[in-house]
Amino acid sequence: MSPPGHFGAAPLRNIPADAVDRPLAGFKRDYVDGESVPRHAHSRAQLLYATQGVMRIATDAAGFIVPPGRALWMPAMVPHVTAMQGRVAMRALFLRADAAAAGPRLVTVLAVSPLLRELVLAACAEPLEWDEAGRGKHLTALILDEIARAPALPLGVPAVRDPRLQRLAEALRAEPARDLGLEDWARHCGASPRTLTRLFRAETGMSFGRWRQMLRLAEAAALLSRGVPPARAAAAVGYASA
Repeated sequence: MSPPGHFGAAPLRNIPADAVDRPLAGFKRDYVDGESVPRHAHSRAQLLYATQGVMRIATDAAGFIVPPGRALWMPAMVPHVTAMQGRVAMRALFLRADAAAAGPRLVTVLAVSPLLRELVLAACAEPLEWDEAGRGKHLTALILDEIARAPALPLGVPAVRDPRLQRLAEALRAEPARDLGLEDWARHCGASPRTLTRLFRAETGMSFGRWRQMLRLAEAAALLSRGVPPARAAAAVGYASA
């Protein structure tokens, strides 16, 4: 998957769930390991959820890891790239502007309650043009209430734009346990420690140490979702040596 930070317009991807005259529509599709959806945007907000596998989703501002038990709220017209890790069973919702008011203003990872999970699956089993006086109406009301209540989770990693920071970010994504200090990373990237410190603050609003911690947390969540024991997941992303 392309790393976050690809700025500019993205093609609008129109599917039936984007256009149906209902406040909410379900979408389901299964993907194979390594499959990806190129950079695009949708005219409606989405709740991106998978019952199996891990989705890695990059916007221009950040990268997000979305394991089962989590969902990504994607506002309308936000360009993004999606890559699948493992076999992914995507079960997503598309929300018209009036319904999307229940969700956050920004791209956000949300905790998925057992109730919300079952509601998403039920919505995906409904026809696109569900009966507005029947079951679909009640499902929609419950889903919007659950989205509004869902806790936000810190599983987003801010994007970097400077080529030197991008080299560092790519190396850490490939090997998150790599335990180099800022001076060593500065030599790796061809910049001084002071320059790296300044760039991280300017581009992400945080220190390099905090940014690396967020990346490790996100990668650990992906490993845990695949059944890796907590101690092994911690060691794999570098917490054991911290």
